[in-house]
Amino acid sequence: MSKVAIVTGASRGIGAGVVEGYRKQGFAVVATSRSITPSDDPEVHTVAGDLADPRTAGRVVDAALERFGRIDTLVNNAGMFMAKPFTMCTDDDFSAMVGLNLAGFFGITRRAVATMLEQGAGHVVTITTSLVDHPFSAVPSVLTSLTKGGLDAATRSLAIECASKGVRVNAVSPGIIKTPMHPVEAHPAYADLHPMGRMGEIDEIVHAVLYLEAAAFVTGETLHVDGGQGAGH
Repeated sequence: MSKVAIVTGASRGIGAGVVEGYRKQGFAVVATSRSITPSDDPEVHTVAGDLADPRTAGRVVDAALERFGRIDTLVNNAGMFMAKPFTMCTDDDFSAMVGLNLAGFFGITRRAVATMLEQGAGHVVTITTSLVDHPFSAVPSVLTSLTKGGLDAATRSLAIECASKGVRVNAVSPGIIKTPMHPVEAHPAYADLHPMGRMGEIDEIVHAVLYLEAAAFVTGETLHVDGGQGAGH
């Protein structure tokens, strides 16, 4: 029986790359995002929905169990990033960030981990950001760090809670990655924000996720894939 991965935020960018990476590893995949469309691949089952709505998490987990019978990995890729001065952030900004980045993580991770614990095995990988532990004055991002920083801390806490029960929990902390959300004309400026002088590629994040998938003795780790941002400027 094939292993099964759930990938959130899977319709484009890093999420779509992660889906492809897991399929190359022989996993069946349940892919979800607000705008995702059906896949031609019978081993990729798509579920459209907003993870800020707690009902979506239930539908995604139920779909994985009904279609494939198990959940081996959850990749929490769905999330919002906001580069905005703190005092300019609104109540709506706060609600949106908490709704997806924190409540979305909570809803689907709680359900997926419950299944993994019943199986006695599983793996969670969450995508965070290097700004969590290395803020940069050129990119004001308090709300992002408030929420993604919570995920970074939860990664370690959940890893320890589950360490003796066969479930590993890790995170990948990217720099700025070349995805459709970043306009091409801004790439030179974004490249300059990294000590290595370039943006990251989607495949480099996918490789990090798949490394953690194979690294059976690694749990509670946040793997920085950020061109040196996490080390300094």
